[in-house]
Amino acid sequence: MGEGGAPGEFWLFGYGSLIWKPPPHYDQRIPGFIKGYVRRFWQASEDHRGTPEAPGRVVTLIERPFWETLEDVHSVSDDKVWGVAYRIRPDKVEEVQQYLDIREINGYSIHYTPFYPADREIPTIRCMVYIGLPNNPQFVGSQDPERLAEHILRSKGPSGENKEYLLMLERALEELAIDSGDEHILDLATRLRKLEAQCTPGVTAPPEVEEAFAVDNELNRVGTTDEQEEVEKASQQ
Repeated sequence: MGEGGAPGEFWLFGYGSLIWKPPPHYDQRIPGFIKGYVRRFWQASEDHRGTPEAPGRVVTLIERPFWETLEDVHSVSDDKVWGVAYRIRPDKVEEVQQYLDIREINGYSIHYTPFYPADREIPTIRCMVYIGLPNNPQFVGSQDPERLAEHILRSKGPSGENKEYLLMLERALEELAIDSGDEHILDLATRLRKLEAQCTPGVTAPPEVEEAFAVDNELNRVGTTDEQEEVEKASQQ
């Protein structure tokens, strides 16, 4: 299936929740990166981290040439998107593909891309990846990072709080390699923690946050509602 995989092997690249919540029936997990894309929290989530009435936000990949035509306060200095490649057991490929089609159905489509393992002794692997293209109905486009952090903080869906998705992704990326962090993810996570500190009784926000809210204390706070605990749409491993 690629330079680093035998014919018939099935490899999947995860750049969002798949990093810390892997698919079932994998027998290899390899940290690494792909090139030519930019990861952004520009995809709405109506089925996992939000609801149809109040969609949350999750990450998608945007082809870099197209991204360069858009307005974005976050720059990209490195042509890498870090994540994890999973090899699925041959006898479980069809089952896992059906599981993924359900898990990623909310606006994502299938693509293939070269994957470069962090361990340079491992050859490049051709991986399948789910991408929410700009023409899909859940793509929300460029957003002000402060408003986006606020939106993530107040969103919640069947799979849990939206903030959990962001903070888990930040941590998972930092653990892959020395240089595997993502500026966009780090900035959003930092903003979210400051907002959460401001909104939590008994917690003192950092000085810069208190100063900002002293000038403008009109933050739109929307409380979360009780939702069912995480429910997967397909059987887990």
